Amino acid sequence: MGEHAAPDPKKATKPTKTESRLAMVRRARRINRELAEVYPYAHPELDFVNPFQLLVATVLSAQTTDLRVNQTTPALFTKYPTPDDMAAAAPEELEAIIRPTGFFRAKAKALIGLSTALRDNFGSEVPGRLEDLVTLPGVGRKTANVVLGNGFGVPGLTVDTHFGRLVRRWKWTDQQDPEKVEAEIAAIFPKSEWTMLSHRIIFHGRRVCHSRKPACGACPITHLCPSYGEGETDPEKAKRLLKYEMGGHPGQRLNPPPDYPGKPAPSLGDVEDPREAV
Repeated sequence: MGEHAAPDPKKATKPTKTESRLAMVRRARRINRELAEVYPYAHPELDFVNPFQLLVATVLSAQTTDLRVNQTTPALFTKYPTPDDMAAAAPEELEAIIRPTGFFRAKAKALIGLSTALRDNFGSEVPGRLEDLVTLPGVGRKTANVVLGNGFGVPGLTVDTHFGRLVRRWKWTDQQDPEKVEAEIAAIFPKSEWTMLSHRIIFHGRRVCHSRKPACGACPITHLCPSYGEGETDPEKAKRLLKYEMGGHPGQRLNPPPDYPGKPAPSLGDVEDPREAV
């Protein structure tokens, strides 16, 4: 687990500045295949048991970690298990529960608003179409794609900060706007790959290819990365930068899937490893 052979920079076949689109697409698809071998257990890192819980958890995940959301939602869903229950919530009581996720007043307003819309416009059921989901308060394309891909099996790309950072480092796109990034990456991969591609990229961004200090020396795809060397290249130093199961630390889910090779996350109030923050 996380024990990959140290990459040899001399063997790296990094693409050149004049890489053709065809070559880039081939390289991108190879990265996807190799990440699938590294993270065969990649999955959404929010705990949920139905589309409503996933929708709420995804809204709460803005500007915080999935870990913090997962530690907060057990109490939330015990008190408000359905859209009808959450639509009728007293704002101050809802705010008190979700306070650990940050921006709790705005998030409480969004949760009550989207729950009310689900109750009034969709029969208290989460809709399975993007055009309907984005009409809900606090729900944009990223959140809608998370819910569609993981709650309904409808392919979607989740363009969060990790996804955007990595696809730019890999020179798949130079776009900054999430919708433009989504469109360009969608053109590279078949639709059937979109949801799992998102999980693999986000997993790699959280565990290895960090924002400020990528663990280049412990990365299994350096031979395909045009940005190799932006981070720590010494294998031993890089290994110490690995997070979650790749570094032998707890994951983000309190209830991870059965095939997850790491440790479950601690409950709220338990001691946490500060290195798990992202």
